[in-house]
Amino acid sequence: MALYPQLITDILKTVRYPGNGKSLVDNDMVEDDIRIDGKKVTFSLIFEKSTDPFIKSVVRSAEAAIEHALPGEVEIKGNIAVKTRRPAPPKNQPLLPGVKNIIGISSGKGGVGKSTVAANLAVALAARGYKVGLLDADLFGPSQPKMFGVEGEQLYIEQIEGRDLIIPVEKYGVKMLSIGFMVDPAKAVLWRGSMASNALRQLIADANWGELDYFLIDMPPGTSDIHLTLVQTLPITGVVVVTTPQEVALADARKGIAMFRDDKVNVPVLGVVENMAWFTPAPHPEEKYYIFGEGGGERLAAETGCPLLASIPLVADIASRADSGIPMALIHNDSDKDHPRTQAFRRLADDVDAAVARRNLTAPATKPVATH
Repeated sequence: MALYPQLITDILKTVRYPGNGKSLVDNDMVEDDIRIDGKKVTFSLIFEKSTDPFIKSVVRSAEAAIEHALPGEVEIKGNIAVKTRRPAPPKNQPLLPGVKNIIGISSGKGGVGKSTVAANLAVALAARGYKVGLLDADLFGPSQPKMFGVEGEQLYIEQIEGRDLIIPVEKYGVKMLSIGFMVDPAKAVLWRGSMASNALRQLIADANWGELDYFLIDMPPGTSDIHLTLVQTLPITGVVVVTTPQEVALADARKGIAMFRDDKVNVPVLGVVENMAWFTPAPHPEEKYYIFGEGGGERLAAETGCPLLASIPLVADIASRADSGIPMALIHNDSDKDHPRTQAFRRLADDVDAAVARRNLTAPATKPVATH
């Protein structure tokens, strides 16, 4: 028989929690993290308290039920983790009370350099003296750990006011979290929408972000459940839409802008970033080659009424810098100071800062989108 998560869930519906006689599923004690690797099945059971007297008996009952239903087909002994339900923040308290501005970095399609823009914007804002956080919300293609050179970093937990909170990784003055720290980078993330949304909420709500001037969110490309989760969970100050001059990218960027401007979402679009606007050879910064077309960002800005925040060139060493974990916005040596891409990201930080200031002066604070 083929093993799959719903089969395990259905079996656990027959296991009762002695405290109230309800099933583990009805008690919401089965976390949405069921994993199957051949015969090996792993998942977590959530209890209200670590001192719950029924923990051991419930785990044994769950193991017995699965072994009885699937004799010889499953390895479950010792594979059930026990967790304690984290206390929720007080009702009327925002998830990120110490954060002044929440900025989404979005793109209509992949491959336009959205994550590169997000990483460099974060570093450039931090270089201005701001307190900056960066959430890698691209759950199925996390790239920020590599861009910051912190792949394989171990995450730690600290207890604050009775809650166990994840400590973000900090580098270049930026606090950063990514699902990339929690999964095998060599394997694809095969999660249903609900699992991805729950993981994202945990990175937001169960982390010690502290006081921040800017909380940047590297969103996944396109429009998806993740975008809906973000606008329902957080009051996003505004979004920056990244595109290339190529028409296929511009068409998808238009859809992304329309999504955020929809009456049901209503998140301000701070402006457009035209990435890979032209190619500039490193030895000849004055030369420009429009290999993806010319003026696409300007046309998109004019059509949508969004400011064009920056046109960022494509330079020869961008790939090697990203792969080595050194963002282009970082002044790594004297030659970086006048580098066209470094200067472009520094100007982008200035323009985003100004756009946020204008938005906060002229529009009311954004509210999370209603879930009903």
